[in-house]
Formats: sequence, C-alpha cells, structure tokens
Amino acid sequence: MASNMPEPMDLSGLKTVSLKDRGGKVNQADFARPYVAGSGVAGLIDSLPHILAGDSFRAVVDAILAARQKRKPILWGLGGHVIKCGMAPVLIDLMNKGFATGFAMNGSASIHDFEIALCGSTSEDVEAVLPDGRFGSAEETGREWNVAIDAELGVGASLGAALDRLSSAAHRSASLLLQAWQAKTPVTVHVAFGTDTPHAHPACDPVALGAATHRDFRLFCTMVSELNDGGVYINAGSAVVMPEVFLKAVSTARNLGHEVRDFTTVNLDFLQHYRPRVNVVERPHAQAGGHGYSLTGHHEIMIPLLAAALLERGTGTASR
Repeated sequence: MASNMPEPMDLSGLKTVSLKDRGGKVNQADFARPYVAGSGVAGLIDSLPHILAGDSFRAVVDAILAARQKRKPILWGLGGHVIKCGMAPVLIDLMNKGFATGFAMNGSASIHDFEIALCGSTSEDVEAVLPDGRFGSAEETGREWNVAIDAELGVGASLGAALDRLSSAAHRSASLLLQAWQAKTPVTVHVAFGTDTPHAHPACDPVALGAATHRDFRLFCTMVSELNDGGVYINAGSAVVMPEVFLKAVSTARNLGHEVRDFTTVNLDFLQHYRPRVNVVERPHAQAGGHGYSLTGHHEIMIPLLAAALLERGTGTASR
C-alpha cells in the first residue's frame, strides 16, 4: 500500500555564501567595553555598546546638549510616577542648569508634587482605604489644590503661586511646581476630569478648572511651536494623557502656521506603550524630519543617569 506521507526535503543542493561575504549588523568594534574603575559617568557612557539602546541613549544626550547650545526648548512631559519616584530634585537641577526649559504634567503629577510641598509625603495606600471610600479624600489636598485654581493663570502657575504661600521651608526645595514658579519656568497641567482625586472634592469648581487647563493647553501649544529646528520633547512616564496632548499641540501649532520640524522626541518609561510610541516617537516626524527615540527603564534609574550624562558633558548654567 502506497504511503501518502510527505518525504523530508533534500537539502544537498542548498546554496550557501561565505560568512565574510555575508557580513552582519553586529560587529565586534561596537561591543561594550568593561567599565574602568574611577572613570566616572563619562567612562560609563563610553563603555556602553554602540548597538540599539546604547546608541539611542547617546543620541538623546547629544540632542539635549545641542538644544541647550542653540537655546531651543527642552520640554519635559511628566506622568505622576516620575514625581512619586522622587525625581523632582533631579528635574529641578536640570532646569536650573538649562536642560529643562518647560514642563507639562498630567493631573496626577501635579497632585503628588503638591502634596510633597505641603507635607513632604504622597501616594496613599489605595488598597487599604478604597474599601470604605477614603481613597482620595485628603482634605488639604482637595481643598487647597482646588482653591488655588485661577483660570487667568492656568493650573500650573496657579499651583506654583499657591505653594509659594503654603509650602513650609522643609519641603519647598522638593517641589517642582514651586521651584519652576520661582524660576519663571512654565509648567502646564493637563487635566482629564475624573482621573484625579481633587475632582471629587466639594471645593472643585469645574468651570474654573476647565478654563485653567485649557489655558495651559494653549500655553503648551506655544511651547511646542518653538521646537522647530533642534528642540527636544521628552515624554516621561505618561502612557495616555501627555502623548495625546503633545500630538494635538503639534498639529495645532502647524495648523496655525508654525513650522515644527527637525526636532527630537523621546519616550522614557519602564514599559513602552502604544500611544507614546506612535504619538511621541513616530507620528510627529512623519514628513517633518527629526528623530524619535525610546529608552526603556525605571525612572528612578534612567532619569538620574540621563541627568548625570548631561551634567558631565555640559556643566554650567545656560540662559533660558
């Protein structure tokens, strides 16, 4: 009885090429080098491989240094986790040294910073207080955050001005909102109603808050319109709100006749999500030049490492 089973393929006629002629995308010359004790941050960065994220990291450092040299905007979009991880002092130092010319926050970032300025701590134990409805019910946060909102100033400036009055000496240096306000560095806050705890507080005035966050969006559009030819936008730790806001700001600026081309975008997060990838790293550069980079890692490691690399190569204060 004939078998219907297929026969294994005969590979004797397979065509091959020499390894030397084939070449490869990875070469020994690009490999990492062992770190030399005592060589510092510069030695650490030099020791990274010239492959994938190693070169992306260097490219981001170069882009930020070039933007600072050209006095182009270096804008940081922040999610709440960046503030909760204690990165405000690092960002404040970068601001003071000309490596951050503006900040844009989602609502949670502003709330964590506001609480740190008030009492030196933030981030409640949600699982412990959610069952009986106490999550997000801190009186001082809800009252003072809402009362501070001035539609004429915008959310970011309103909160900075309020903390200038409310924050105690022990916590002032750790508040990005306050330090940026005092340095006259713009901070915008982009509120999505229902996402943040103060929205449920009786002191919330949705009309004032809506007008204030819309003013911040318009201010952010101005900041984004100046990225042309060498500016940098860094999305750090926001998976939805800030990537969406950034893309709309880019489109709005272009619609109103501003050329926004040939700039650098970076998504910095410990997971790479869809919206940051397409709205920050990819879409803004379509037919517009420039480069987008994704750097993956925990904020509490990657942001200090990036800051150290920038300070090592570009110490001193640049005019903002």
